[in-house]
Amino acid sequence: MEILLTYEIWLRLSAFLGLLAIFLSWEGLAPKRSRERSRGSRWLSNSGIIIIDSIALRLVFPTAAIGAALWASEAQFGALHYLGAAFGMPLWLQIVVAVLLLDFAIWLQHLTFHHVPILWRLHRMHHTDVDVDVTTAVRFHPIEMLLSMAIKIGVVLLVGAPAVAVLIFEVLLNGTSLFNHSNIRISKKADQILRWFVVTPDMHRVHHSWHKHETNSNFGFNLPWWDRLFGTYRNQPQEGHQNMVTGLHEFREAPTNRLTALLIQPFINPKQAKQANLPREQDSTRAE
Repeated sequence: MEILLTYEIWLRLSAFLGLLAIFLSWEGLAPKRSRERSRGSRWLSNSGIIIIDSIALRLVFPTAAIGAALWASEAQFGALHYLGAAFGMPLWLQIVVAVLLLDFAIWLQHLTFHHVPILWRLHRMHHTDVDVDVTTAVRFHPIEMLLSMAIKIGVVLLVGAPAVAVLIFEVLLNGTSLFNHSNIRISKKADQILRWFVVTPDMHRVHHSWHKHETNSNFGFNLPWWDRLFGTYRNQPQEGHQNMVTGLHEFREAPTNRLTALLIQPFINPKQAKQANLPREQDSTRAE
């Protein structure tokens, strides 16, 4: 168990750093959109957030979701362990089913965080990034990260997900999240093919629009099928990718996107936040 946990940490870290380097380079060589703000200040805040998130997760959940999966395997706890024992469900099929169920759970959680006001206060920090690039993928409030991990552990236990399935899912989720938040240019034809199998940057960028009806669409991080199945899929932003505005109305000024401001943002009433000189279209207290 200890060996697997050690390899899990290094495998995820290696995949994260490798893909981060690739997408950062791609953004530099072939960016999709021009930036509203310089990368320096944004990257400093977003990097600070991922460091705080990582420390918080390791302190509160030392073994994370894979530890829960290993415990469930030893205790033969969860639906897939029962099905495997009762009906001879092969391990490869358990892995496939577990990855699909975990991805659906993350999709459902994401949708819920948009529509429950107190959860939206936590999640909106992710949406207040005025530019969307690969660093936006790691911009989540520490409280949201802890709550998300608790939910994920609960799903892992109920499903009885094999530890290898959890590891595969975590690596895929981290990789696809970095990919679909990247400010990279992909041909329209390639994008339309890819988005049948994975959430692409153009598909996910719609989700970061400041228009409420677009913010509440394309909730997938990894697989695009759930949005198509449940009617939350939106093909393109109404103003086009070059003209669309990303972020939220109430938190556009630089001071509201500094690290310290991001940490207290869930406790700030957006109506009292300092406003940029932009036309107001929505109150992002709740995205609905």
